[in-house]
Amino acid sequence: MNRLTILLVVLLGATFGAGGMWLAERAAPGSAVADKAGIERVVHDYLLANPEVIPQAMQKLQERESGRAVAASRSRIETPYPGAMMGNPNGDVTLVEFFDYNCGYCRASLPTIERLVKSDPKLRVVFRELPILAEESRDAARASLAAAAQGRFAAFHQALYEAGPVSAQSIAAAARGTGVNLTKIPDDVDTEIAGNLGLAAKLGISGTPAWVVGDKVLSGALPFDRLQEAIAEVRTGQD
Repeated sequence: MNRLTILLVVLLGATFGAGGMWLAERAAPGSAVADKAGIERVVHDYLLANPEVIPQAMQKLQERESGRAVAASRSRIETPYPGAMMGNPNGDVTLVEFFDYNCGYCRASLPTIERLVKSDPKLRVVFRELPILAEESRDAARASLAAAAQGRFAAFHQALYEAGPVSAQSIAAAARGTGVNLTKIPDDVDTEIAGNLGLAAKLGISGTPAWVVGDKVLSGALPFDRLQEAIAEVRTGQD
C-alpha cells in the first residue's frame, strides 16, 4: 500500500474527526487491509471533491511538527539573554518574539507588546534577536544585546525603533539617548545571535516577527486580541 496514501487517510482522520474516519472506513470497510487501488481511488475522489482539505491538513501537520520542535527546545527558547525581556520575570506564561530591527512589522508590534505587558501582570516577554534583513540588522542586534547586559534593553529597544531605518548613526543615537556604552559589547553576543538563527531554523521561522507561546509558533504582526488569546490558551492548558 502506498505510504503517502496511508498517511493522508490517517491525517484526514485525525484532522477532520468523524469525516476523516468515514473516509478511512470507506477506503477499508471493516478491515485494516484493503485493496490498494480501492483506497487510492476513494482518496483521489475525495480530494477532488474537497480540495480545501489539503492545505488544512498540511497546516495541522505543520502545527504538530512545530509543537514538537518547541517542546524539544523549550528551555533554550524561553530563557532570555540576560536583560532582553519585559514584564514579570517570574510570569506564568512566556511570550517569545523573534525580531529584526529593520522589520517594520516588528516596529509596529512594539505597542502591542507593551499593551500586553501592561494589561497582564503575569506575562513574561522574551526577545530573541533574529537579524536576517540586512547587515545593519546584525549591528543593531549586537548593540541591543549590549543594552540588555547593561540593564537598558527596553529603553534602547524603543529608541532604536523610533529612530527609523537602522544605520550606524541611528544605533549610536539610540545608545547615547539611553546611556548604553557601545564599547562594552559582551563577548557572547555573536554566539547568542547564531543560537537564535539556529533556533529559528528548527522552528521553521523564516521571517519576522515570529512568536512562540506555549507549543505554538505564530507569524506576522498579530493583533493584540490574537496574542492575548494564545496566552490565555496556554494558561487554560496549565489548569
